[in-house]
Amino acid sequence: MVDAQKDVSVKSVQVEALVVMKIVKHCSSSFPTTATGSIVGMDTNSLLEITNSFAFPTTEVTHTDSHQNNNNNSSNDASSLASAAPRAKANIAYQNDMIRHLKEVNVDANNVGWYTSATMGNFINMSFIENQYHYQKDNDKTVALVHDVSRSSQGALSLRAFKLSTDFMAAYKEGKFTTEILTKSKLTFNNILVEIPVIVHNSHLLTSFLHQIPALPETAEIPLPTSLDDIRRDPVRASAHPSFDSLDLSIDPFLEKTCDLLLDSIESHYTDLNNHQYYQRQLTREQFKITQWQTKRKAENAARVAAKQQPLPEDQWQTLFKLPQEPSRLEGMLNARQVEQYSKQVDGFTATITSKMFAVRGNLLPE
Repeated sequence: MVDAQKDVSVKSVQVEALVVMKIVKHCSSSFPTTATGSIVGMDTNSLLEITNSFAFPTTEVTHTDSHQNNNNNSSNDASSLASAAPRAKANIAYQNDMIRHLKEVNVDANNVGWYTSATMGNFINMSFIENQYHYQKDNDKTVALVHDVSRSSQGALSLRAFKLSTDFMAAYKEGKFTTEILTKSKLTFNNILVEIPVIVHNSHLLTSFLHQIPALPETAEIPLPTSLDDIRRDPVRASAHPSFDSLDLSIDPFLEKTCDLLLDSIESHYTDLNNHQYYQRQLTREQFKITQWQTKRKAENAARVAAKQQPLPEDQWQTLFKLPQEPSRLEGMLNARQVEQYSKQVDGFTATITSKMFAVRGNLLPE
């Protein structure tokens, strides 16, 4: 991971607060369907500034059956269309038109990537890789912003920036993810994506507004006004109330959901592993047949040479036998990267829950 970060030309991403609000609003309104859009800005040395964003047009999925069994299928179709929107020809033309209009009003109109929504960190898939490769192959300084709607609903903004590593870009361009090539390039699931720190930038006007929010009183005793004139001169401004949700001792429901998703990803990993083992057994069986055939042919040629006859060709096995083709390891690598993502989320959930349990264990233990 450290070696991959050395090749990154962008060291940090600065996102305007207005852009963050637009992305959050779009992703929340489209939940649980995937939301995608384009981001524009400029690159200053190693800092990528994102100053504006706009959503891609959505395609309505027609319902031909009113049964409830088709509701999940229509939702999956809508998410699939939205996931493939950044590289669709119609949306590419729409993006170019929007950038041309932004240039006319003297606004930063350099495309610096795209954004997408996620649910419980479930975003590492082939569609995400294809979209990011579509942008990064033409401009190395483009990123993908991922907004996790489920995590942000708990009060903490989840906005992360990713880009593909240089080694993975070269391997994806070749389109070969065999065991031999992965071993030579030392490409693993750890260095597929490179995460870049995200900085939320506020304007001076917004910063001054935040400083005007009333703070908690310095003393416990608050002097009461003596007349209406005192209230008019110094109106009472209620301070922001602290949130007591962090004191809730119940198990986080997102922890259970993340564990379920983690188990599903592990099952997918075992399925991919079984497929590769089946390929290895098939390859070993065919190689054994080829070895037997070559041994038999050598014995026949030795007998023909002794009888002063023309030996038979020994490379005829290439037309008689067909070696099985090794399946691509890309899906397995992406699934392993998703398992790592879920594991980090479980670690983050359990860290807060464990500290709460240790804090109140004195009241939970029997006397």
